[in-house]
Amino acid sequence: MEILQVVGLGLITTILILVVKEQKPIFAFLLATFVGITIFLALAGKIADVIRILENLATQAHVNNLFLETILKIIGIAYIAEFGAQVTRDAGQGSIASKIELAGKVLIMVMAIPIITVIIETIVSILPA
Repeated sequence: MEILQVVGLGLITTILILVVKEQKPIFAFLLATFVGITIFLALAGKIADVIRILENLATQAHVNNLFLETILKIIGIAYIAEFGAQVTRDAGQGSIASKIELAGKVLIMVMAIPIITVIIETIVSILPA
């Protein structure tokens, strides 16, 4: 799905939601959620292509797979947490959305520990004793 299609779908959905929201707010929420998921799924192929390219580059550069996997997981956590927070915020639950964002940040920090450890170990090994 190219950007014009995504924007077009988003604008049409927004207009429909504004029209429907007064009479059936739950239907408006479900429509917004469904379109959000549809856009995400439509982009899944592009995401898979990017992951394949990054894996090829990492292999050619002889980068440890642990680093690439960790970075991809961190990116995934960020996108999923953001999507969940936006859907929750759309439902009028800003406080829950904030908790989802906090959970995403904590999980990202936890996932980054192996990379941070390797960086610190590398710096310490470079420094004179």
